[in-house]
Amino acid sequence: MFLIEILEETLLLFLEMAPYIMLGLLFVGLLNLFFNKDLIVKHVGKNNFMSVLKAALFGIPLPLCSCGVVPSAVYMSKNGASKGAVVSFLIATPQTGIDSMIATYGMLGWVFAIFRPIAALIMGIAGGTVVRFIRSENDSRTISFQEYKPAENKFDNCECEDDCDDDCDCKIEKQQSKFKTFFQYSFVEFLDDISVQFVIGLFISGLIAYFIPDNFFSGSFLNNGIAGMLLMVLVGVPMYVCATASIPIAVTLMMKGFSPGVAFVFLAAGPATNAASFTIIMNVLGKKIAVTYVAIISVTAIIFGLLLDKIFEYFNLNVHSVMNHTHNHSDMLSAEFKWFVGAIFFTLLAASFYRKFISSKIKRKEKSVEATTIKIEGMSCNHCVMNVKKAISEVEGVSEVEVNLAQGEAYIKGNFDLSKICTAIIDVGYNVK
Repeated sequence: MFLIEILEETLLLFLEMAPYIMLGLLFVGLLNLFFNKDLIVKHVGKNNFMSVLKAALFGIPLPLCSCGVVPSAVYMSKNGASKGAVVSFLIATPQTGIDSMIATYGMLGWVFAIFRPIAALIMGIAGGTVVRFIRSENDSRTISFQEYKPAENKFDNCECEDDCDDDCDCKIEKQQSKFKTFFQYSFVEFLDDISVQFVIGLFISGLIAYFIPDNFFSGSFLNNGIAGMLLMVLVGVPMYVCATASIPIAVTLMMKGFSPGVAFVFLAAGPATNAASFTIIMNVLGKKIAVTYVAIISVTAIIFGLLLDKIFEYFNLNVHSVMNHTHNHSDMLSAEFKWFVGAIFFTLLAASFYRKFISSKIKRKEKSVEATTIKIEGMSCNHCVMNVKKAISEVEGVSEVEVNLAQGEAYIKGNFDLSKICTAIIDVGYNVK
């Protein structure tokens, strides 16, 4: 039966990727512990090249998708970051991250693993530099650095010394809090952001692998050059796919005869933007900057796609041999180990789907009876949830708020002005129904 064969193709890709995704999730948790986006804000406030460069450099390792990066960019904009730096961050960040770098090496080889973050960095710098000279029609109010205050840490006032006993209550609580934060972000919040996209991307890869013969596009005018890359831009720009979920699709595209450059354009344009994020960016930064943002991504993705094809041609690299070398390297991992890690990752994915589509409905019934419910458009990940929750919490009179991503709703308790709630949500880039 063809459905069984499609699932078999999907399973093979899943087992290949699972060890790299799990390793990437571990690094994501560590990065979240030691990297604070408030640090970015303090370095990218000036409208100069260094702010643009720093924003791109800060963004490269962060595991944020094209929607997840938008709340962070809005936060940066409202806390003093220049628009050039914001756009640089918006372009560079979603194309790559510590998780996708590891998965890229595992599935696409060392050439892509090196080329992808370098291209993202330069694309971000190019976009930010152009935007520096564009005057936006709806500049947001920014906070001066004199007003800026770092987020308070509950352990800042801890009286324990570094050399205190290991059974010190404060030290134990701090260690437990770090472990909980690490696990919660890596295997719950971040995984919830990519789980649906990842599964869809795998299934699309399985469909392509089943229905299209290997090297089918080798003799086609679409397999390389401008025509194929324009096709990837048209497909990738409006599509919502994260940097990691785009990898299996790129692998399958190359197996069917597309050049590395064409596959790269999808890897760049797909994660870098989507229709939902474009709408939010347009509301926050203005139409001119939003259009420039998409244009820069499209043009530079094609330029780097052409460059990548030239690199493969100049060094006489064969795409299949590069990928096979990587897969042969992964064969050092036993089949039993892959199945073991795959089972763990599948369990985590199942838990994520339960939280998103079953538990969220139960919570909706419980909360909607007790609190005021507001429908919100534009939320696509947990970073959006945190952004909306923070904005609502700061409104006078709000005593409790919970945001349901799957249902696109906020449940609010307290004695508050509903119009101020709506204004707060709109101010951070989302719409109220």
